[in-house]
Amino acid sequence: MTETADQATGPRHGAAGPPGTRSPTRALFRRLFVLNGLVFTAGTLVLALSPATVSSPVLLAEIPVLTVGLALILAVNALLLRASLAPLEALTTLMRRVDLLRTGDRLVDSGNGDLTNLIETFNAMLDRLEAERSASSAHALAAQEGERQRIARELHDEIGQSLTVVLLGLKRAVDRAPEELREELHGVQETLRSSLDDVGRVARRLRPDVLEDLGLLSALNALATEFSQVSGVPVVRRSKSDLPVLSAEKELVIYRIAQESLTNVARHASATKVELSLLAEAGAVVLRVADDGLGEVRQEGAGIRGMRERALLIGARLRIAAVPGTGTEVRLIVPMTAERS
Repeated sequence: MTETADQATGPRHGAAGPPGTRSPTRALFRRLFVLNGLVFTAGTLVLALSPATVSSPVLLAEIPVLTVGLALILAVNALLLRASLAPLEALTTLMRRVDLLRTGDRLVDSGNGDLTNLIETFNAMLDRLEAERSASSAHALAAQEGERQRIARELHDEIGQSLTVVLLGLKRAVDRAPEELREELHGVQETLRSSLDDVGRVARRLRPDVLEDLGLLSALNALATEFSQVSGVPVVRRSKSDLPVLSAEKELVIYRIAQESLTNVARHASATKVELSLLAEAGAVVLRVADDGLGEVRQEGAGIRGMRERALLIGARLRIAAVPGTGTEVRLIVPMTAERS
């Protein structure tokens, strides 16, 4: 069954809104028309009831009176229009700074009745866009995690096992090789063993089995240990075992953000020390990764934006504070009551 033309193309441009709603354009036009009408009516009454008169042709003595009257009318009209259009300026400012990765930025209705519908519509549009962005990010990240697991399995089951078979065959060849070739073959053997370790390390980073087997704290400890071994930067760990029970989705998000934060430290920070903590604070679980490096985040790349998208999936807040010459702090606040719908 095929959709009708209206169903396929959606609502037409310029179509009326839901029944019972007022057009923002008509409401604003009505308000401006009434305001201008009141101002000009008041000016007309003042001229009619005042002793001032206007001759034809206009006398020089009457020009100051007309000028003052016109200035008053324009001033009052400008003040009323400015007050009426103030929400539009605030709306324009919000439209310039809005970012779907930083949720909760909304325009507060200042009591201007004619623009209330416009403000509510804009806020509802942001709610819808954030929900759609969160849903699309969830699908994309789920697909990414699935691809990570597939690649990790292939690395472990195929490449890892193949390298293991080659390593065992090489060991037998070393045992039967002449004495003058054994040292060279030992070097090849160590290189192959190192490559096998690298494959295992990459597979563990792609699919953190320790997270599923031993829990979040053990996974973070293993992540910190591996980071120190590879980068040579010590990691100070602070955590408590009495953390609230977290869902598997929240644990995975916390682990991935900690992993990405440590990766950024190794690549860009030039740090000499890193602090990694996971603590319960006021109804939330807080992950903190802080370093004493360069403290420069000139532009948010794909890594940081991916961290923000992951935080949105579980209703968490991600804060990144970078102070040049002092270091960078990544703080993820995971409210215990926030669940993605």
